[in-house]
Amino acid sequence: MWYHGNLKDLLFQLETTEKGLTSPQAEQRLAQNGKNRLSAPNKKGFIAKFFAALLDRMTIVLLIAAAISFATAIITGDGFADPLIILIIVMANAVIAVIQENRAERALEALKRMSSPETTVIRDGRPKRIPSEDLTVGDVFLLEKGDIVPCDARLLSSNRLLVDESALTGESAGVHKNHKSGVQGNAPISEIANSVFTSSHVISGRATAVAVKTGMETCVGEIANMLTADSEQTPLQKRLAKLSLALGNLTIFICLGLFVFSLLKGMAVGEMFVTSVSLSVAAIPEGLPAIVTVVLSAGVQTMARRRAVVKRLPAVETLGCAQIICSDKTGTLTCNKMAVTQIYGNKEELIKAFALCNNDSSPTELALTDYVSDFQHYRSLYPRVDEIPFDSVKKYMVTVNKDNEGYTVYIKGAPDIISAYCPQNKDEITAQTQLYASEALRVMGFAKYRTNQLPHNPLKGRFEFLGLCGISDPPRPEAAEAIKVCKKAGIRTIMITGDHKDTARAIAIKLGITDKNGLVYTEKELNGLNDREFLKIAEKCNVFARVTPSFKLRIVSALKQKGYVVAMTGDGVNDAPALKKADIGCAMGISGTEVAKESADMILTDDNFSTVVSAVREGRGIYENIRRAVHFLLSCNIGELFTVFFAIIVSLPSPLSAIQLLWVNLTTDSLPAIALGLEKASDSLMERHPIKPNAPLFSAHRIFRIAFEGILIGSLAISAFVIGNNLRGFTVGRTMCFLVLAVSQLFHSFNMRTEKSIFSGDAKPNPFVWLAFGLCFALQSSVIIIPAAANLFGVTALTLTEWAVCISLSVCPIAVCEVYKKLKQ
Repeated sequence: MWYHGNLKDLLFQLETTEKGLTSPQAEQRLAQNGKNRLSAPNKKGFIAKFFAALLDRMTIVLLIAAAISFATAIITGDGFADPLIILIIVMANAVIAVIQENRAERALEALKRMSSPETTVIRDGRPKRIPSEDLTVGDVFLLEKGDIVPCDARLLSSNRLLVDESALTGESAGVHKNHKSGVQGNAPISEIANSVFTSSHVISGRATAVAVKTGMETCVGEIANMLTADSEQTPLQKRLAKLSLALGNLTIFICLGLFVFSLLKGMAVGEMFVTSVSLSVAAIPEGLPAIVTVVLSAGVQTMARRRAVVKRLPAVETLGCAQIICSDKTGTLTCNKMAVTQIYGNKEELIKAFALCNNDSSPTELALTDYVSDFQHYRSLYPRVDEIPFDSVKKYMVTVNKDNEGYTVYIKGAPDIISAYCPQNKDEITAQTQLYASEALRVMGFAKYRTNQLPHNPLKGRFEFLGLCGISDPPRPEAAEAIKVCKKAGIRTIMITGDHKDTARAIAIKLGITDKNGLVYTEKELNGLNDREFLKIAEKCNVFARVTPSFKLRIVSALKQKGYVVAMTGDGVNDAPALKKADIGCAMGISGTEVAKESADMILTDDNFSTVVSAVREGRGIYENIRRAVHFLLSCNIGELFTVFFAIIVSLPSPLSAIQLLWVNLTTDSLPAIALGLEKASDSLMERHPIKPNAPLFSAHRIFRIAFEGILIGSLAISAFVIGNNLRGFTVGRTMCFLVLAVSQLFHSFNMRTEKSIFSGDAKPNPFVWLAFGLCFALQSSVIIIPAAANLFGVTALTLTEWAVCISLSVCPIAVCEVYKKLKQ
């Protein structure tokens, strides 16, 4: 096996070196071996999806009705126009359903690509970040804390590497890896210490490895499972699917009663049967879940363009309900442009420590490097022979550097950690730290000791305090404004940081998160509290300092226990539990580890707090768009039901034929509903309190309004039928009813755009609404104006007066709703 033999032999077999592949070599191997990903299941093609759409329950009922209509036409000799048109409309509906499904799939695939994991690979002799799926056999790549192992690989070098292989072995304890380890016999994965395997998480340490097995060739590939932006139904979609089913059953019952009632009235059996079936199909909002998927997908794409990549669709709904945002300080609330502005202690020795006890792997470390003009000179003179990497829990880093006379051990870390190793300087360190922290500076301490022997445990030595540095990281200008917006929107902001208490307080005051009298607690101060006592603090305190990742989890758990909907930002591997626990986990796209990104519901590609707030705003907007689209569909469907039902009850002739009902359903329902789902979020959305997570989609008041608007549309259509019937007979009446029912719905779509007057300017420009209106109006008018189409649909040309009457009636929903909105204010 590849993990048994000599490393040089393995590199020879893989036709690679420790310097990795060149770009042309990698491209050739990718073309030959394929992408580093699991094979996706075969997707249904257009034809398969089309026939699946035809197997929908209501479509089957309509096809049966068309068959009966065919039989009736054969018996009576009335011609096949009606059943043929019914079949054409059924096919058109199926095609539209497939197009919507494909569009949603493409959007979700785009989300997967945006949230795919990345790897640092050595290509052409230089480190380079690439999507993990572009890794190929023979590639040399780097691993560090927080990375996800992208393939099965042999270690070339390692430094205190600890890996979580629980996804493969089920063992929760971390596994130590060492490139020098040997493997005996047919060992299980947990005992192969010189190799790493796909989907393992790097807990700590660093390593270089060579890719041996990729994609489907890995022992257990789970990369595809990391990408959870799939077609899972959101809670709202599930509720709407149930609503569609309930309304469908109710509609079928009403239409069945309508058919029986029409028989008792002595109306034509064949015609009324097909009309009743068509009405049930037209009135059932079976497209609600599909439209919601399209709206969600479109909204998610908008959020991605605004630097918030949503990985799981349910998170979009939850965003609109967010009541608390728990945010890191560094890089999220601050600019992440760090600079050393204060030095305390032996400056020459500190500069040397800045250069040597440093991996240049974070903005803090880069600030230290920038302060040293010739850091490479120090590193070449004093090469590193050992290190203990920085850890957010331990809050220190240690290096061992060699020189001609022996070894120097440096420690860099939080001031309280340095105090523990230099107790004789504790008071001095504490006083200076408080001074720097009060100026909103991040404080780091340094110490060292000399030894003649390479230490087995670098921490077992007598450290000499070197000094402190103060690092500035000013608040982001947009963060303070975003926090103001949150307050208006009823959203509480909590800052959680590993920094000193006084630093945290100073920054929080500048940002408006707290004031001079506000509570600020450290983890150490709260560790002794029981859960009830801690919950009381968590409800009042907006700033937590000197916090470890495990304490973040306690904060989130306490707030969720109280019923709050919590969003949480994080970037480290140890933040993963808190990100998973939060209702909305937000990982940092720039500074975040791959483990954090995998655990999160959303990735912030700019690591900016204001992007979280923008995402909440978009989440509210998407929820509102879904609600207005559903509102529109239900009110229109009630209008169609009322038109036919009322006419039969009052003994009027049937005002609409089966094909007319189906045509209205095809043209004036879906397009305007989708256009309404593409409305831009209103500015007033962030002046309201969060949506309650378990609140129904519609209040009792809204349900009454939907019913009222539906009856209004139906009444206008009936009025048009009566007017036309009295003017020039039944065919003109049916034509005017057909026109008003469709066009009044188109005008009604403008009412849905805002809860305020449509003339108030509250709604932002939405060309899709106008496009849907123009296209649907043109389609509806063409059926009446074009003689051949008019004959097929059983309508006739109208005079200018009749057109004027129809348009006047159709505009009435706008007038009535404007009066309602005015009275509501």
